[in-house]
Amino acid sequence: MKAIIFDFDGTIANTLPICYYAFQNVFKKYDNKTLSAEEIRAMFGPSETGIISNNLIHSNKEEAIELYYEKYLEMHMQLVEHNREMDDLLGFIKGKGLRLGIVTGKARRSLEISLKALQMNNLFDVIITGDDVIKPKPHPEGIMKALSQLEVNKNDVMFVGDSEADIAAGVSAGVHTIGVQWLEDYQTTEFITKPNQIMKEIHELKQLLNELAMKNGI
Repeated sequence: MKAIIFDFDGTIANTLPICYYAFQNVFKKYDNKTLSAEEIRAMFGPSETGIISNNLIHSNKEEAIELYYEKYLEMHMQLVEHNREMDDLLGFIKGKGLRLGIVTGKARRSLEISLKALQMNNLFDVIITGDDVIKPKPHPEGIMKALSQLEVNKNDVMFVGDSEADIAAGVSAGVHTIGVQWLEDYQTTEFITKPNQIMKEIHELKQLLNELAMKNGI
């Protein structure tokens, strides 16, 4: 194992509440719609800018996108908890000499807000956002780009995500795929596409990596 690639929302950080909050503000202000978390989650796939462009009826989409980022930043500290166990896991992975990547549907602008707020902005060797792909997950384009930039073989990589789209993308890319439900908010309760493993606790990944290291004499 040479690299581990993570999804971000619902996998590395419990950012789903801030995403819901920002989208709810946008659709309420511009379309006078009150959307539930489930209705917002059903739009996921494209980046935030894509979601607003594709779903907002109001013509002033650029202004609506700016409001999204304003609200995302405004309430980030209140709605996104700093997870020490995740910090420990990422530090452990780096300590093992493995490379770290992110493949997310988020726009780079909101991802950078979150990485800075969570003090994670210097941890990752490669970051592929929704702005960097033509075809979002469940298409494997983002994962394939990350493999290319990391210069690793697909057999030496794990992809970790919390949504059905994540699992489908990982399986399509031919990498070892782990479905996780380890944060308070995650996107998929039952995966249709079967991952190689499902993990309910963050420490399970650390345990797996320790087992692999012992098996390979690392």
